[in-house]
Amino acid sequence: CLSLFFFQCDNAKGLKAFYDAIKFGPKHLMVFGGVCATVTSIIAEALKGWNLVQLSFAATTPELADKKKYPYFFRTVPSDNAVNPAILKLLKHYHWKRVGTLTQDVQRFSEVRNNLTDVLDGKDIEISDTESFSDDPCTSVKKLKGNDVRIILGQFNEEMAVKVFCCAYDEEMYGSKYQWIIPGWYENLWWKAWINSSQCLSKNLLAAMEGYIGVDFEPLSSKTNKTISGRTPQQYEKEYNARRGGGQASKFHGYAYDGIWVIANSLQRAMKYLNSTNMHQKIEDFNYTNQELGNIFLNAMNETRFFGVTGEVVFKNGERMGTIKFTQFQEQKEVKVGEYNAVDDTLIIINNSIRFQGVEPPKDKTIIQEELRKISLPLYSILSALTILGMIMASAFLFFNIKNRNQKLIKMSSPYMNNLIILGGMLSYASIFLFGLDGSFVSEKTFETLCTVRTWILTVGYTTAFGAMFAKTWRVHAIFKNVKMKKKIIKDQKLLGIVGGMLLIDLCILICWQVVDPLRRTVEKYNMEPDPAGRDISIRPILEHCENTHMTIWLGIVYAYKGLLMLFGCFLAWETRNVSIPALNDSKYIGMSVYNVGIMCIIGAAVSFLTRDQPNVQFCIVALVIIFCSTITLCLVFVPKLITLRTNPDAATQNRRFQFTQNQKKEDSKTSTSVTSVNQASTSRLEGLQSENHRLRMKITELDKDLEEVTMQLQDTPEKTTYIKQNHYQDLNDILSIRNFTDGKDGEKAILKNHLDQNPPAQWGSSDPSRTSKDPIEDINSPEHIQRRLSLQLPILHHAYLPSIGGVDASCASPCVSPSASPRHRHVPPSFRVMVSGL
Repeated sequence: CLSLFFFQCDNAKGLKAFYDAIKFGPKHLMVFGGVCATVTSIIAEALKGWNLVQLSFAATTPELADKKKYPYFFRTVPSDNAVNPAILKLLKHYHWKRVGTLTQDVQRFSEVRNNLTDVLDGKDIEISDTESFSDDPCTSVKKLKGNDVRIILGQFNEEMAVKVFCCAYDEEMYGSKYQWIIPGWYENLWWKAWINSSQCLSKNLLAAMEGYIGVDFEPLSSKTNKTISGRTPQQYEKEYNARRGGGQASKFHGYAYDGIWVIANSLQRAMKYLNSTNMHQKIEDFNYTNQELGNIFLNAMNETRFFGVTGEVVFKNGERMGTIKFTQFQEQKEVKVGEYNAVDDTLIIINNSIRFQGVEPPKDKTIIQEELRKISLPLYSILSALTILGMIMASAFLFFNIKNRNQKLIKMSSPYMNNLIILGGMLSYASIFLFGLDGSFVSEKTFETLCTVRTWILTVGYTTAFGAMFAKTWRVHAIFKNVKMKKKIIKDQKLLGIVGGMLLIDLCILICWQVVDPLRRTVEKYNMEPDPAGRDISIRPILEHCENTHMTIWLGIVYAYKGLLMLFGCFLAWETRNVSIPALNDSKYIGMSVYNVGIMCIIGAAVSFLTRDQPNVQFCIVALVIIFCSTITLCLVFVPKLITLRTNPDAATQNRRFQFTQNQKKEDSKTSTSVTSVNQASTSRLEGLQSENHRLRMKITELDKDLEEVTMQLQDTPEKTTYIKQNHYQDLNDILSIRNFTDGKDGEKAILKNHLDQNPPAQWGSSDPSRTSKDPIEDINSPEHIQRRLSLQLPILHHAYLPSIGGVDASCASPCVSPSASPRHRHVPPSFRVMVSGL
């Protein structure tokens, strides 16, 4: 007997109908049905008191899976929780190990989500984020994106699904990087009914929905095997469609059909059991208090196993082990792409029909590939080649300096100090090779060692080069600023000591740095960047640095010391700017070197700090600054010497004042002094000049005696005027030249040539044609001849003789000038008058 009751999903009506059937109707062996979850759960919970087994074909609520609360409840339709094992299988198939859940705040969906958490627990799949919402899912969607969730498992109805995908479109959580897995039981074209309630356009919604995977139970089996009824699932479907006419098909009809067969099969099994046990009972003897027969029916239900139109019908703890299908939204329609058989725990993907938006399935998270930002090998090669050229140039300068070390020009410029300048430049060049070695060339431990080595080499090289340059400039400064004019010899050993002292300060700073706070290899991670090749990965650039805890303090100490050294060099260059010997005066080149190095270091340090996240740019800037500073320094020191040595080597070692005019000599005499001693060679040269000065003074004395004898002869032999003109004119010029060289005062630099221009020598022997007829002796002793002789002889005596014995000053233009005109003349006026009367 089959009784039909319609509850209309009303709990009161359903419960009343159930009690009426029990009280007034015939005895019922089983209860078949229950579609509405609320009514079904109420009745199923009460069945235990009447020993009745209930079989539902449409109640999918997970709540009914609780066997402690509903021990007599069975269903031929899989519950909503049945999709979770299928989802687990799909996740494993595509190696997705990190997922997130988005759940609508409804009990049905929350229960599925909770069960999914239990299913995934211990299966090496992480639920990285669990979000839920009531009405607006956008906040939850944004959180999922913030947590880098790529595989989203959703549980919500159709109305909320439209809102979810609209939010996904706004957050760009769709396409090749994301995969949505949602319930598959929505009605066909479900989004059209709710599109108007959303705020996004239809095309945007469809773009976000493209590719989602729906999971639901299979209404009918796809297999062609004959069922327990003798029909195949296809034959059954054809007959069902023919009988239902134009009415809308229910997706539960196959489960209802199989449910009838389950009840029939269970009763038949119970009858066989009763017959085999000789219990002398029949199923007709069942009543609501007969617990023994109730248990027989319950066991018969649990032992059910046959192939129906919905697939293999098997119960496990009252739950149907059915078939779950996977559909994918492709081009505005749902396409079946696979199915999961819960009995065999197998997943079948239909001919790889799943279409992902990318070339491969989405990653379950952003694959972060750490990529070391390294120095480009071509760039390193180019800069290394430039460095090698610089070192070759430095080696050429070294060869030039050693080869010509005995040349006066090189010897006066301190060849040993020049060698140190070259050595410092080569050390600076060598540091470039170390600055270009990073993690792509060396190991982490080696890189940490290089951090210290390259710092030491560059620091020592800088101090060696500029320390030697400033040390030899200091020697020139010390000698030329020697106001006491004492003989002063500063040997190269002392200069080496000065350079050594500068290096000692460097070593103290570097050793303290290394001991107290050594440089370490640090790795700096930068923001993720998209893959240039278009792969579904993100690149996280990392960069190696040489740093320590108090990096700023140590760099400040080093910069301060180097800055003081540069200021000291500028001071020396300024103080020695007026040294008149080119071989000793490098002030101009030192100033240019300090200026270029200072400017380049400031610019290089600033640009290097700003480009610390770009190793190629940073290395290029540092290398070019070192190359430029080292090259310009070496060229300014050695190129002028090389050019001078090839063109005019003697001019560079001579005092430039000897080449100046008289006015330039007067100006320079106020600010310069003679070179006392620069080195052993200059000392010997000075001693030679002193000997030559003494010899010339002796020659002056001899010429003075000759002049006196000639003067005396003029009194007795007037005819010897011609002799004076011919034999002593050159001697008088020599006297004037020698005196101008030996006496350094400006007042004594009168020139005989001016007087000779006014009284040409050609007139000495000339005679007036009108007097040719007179006696020669009378003509010579005539007043005119005497006056002419006096006009010639007195200036000669005035310029050459009297100054040597303390007489009139050489600046006096005429013997008739008052003695008070010259300071040197004031104390010997009698000498002037005696000499005139003597003539």
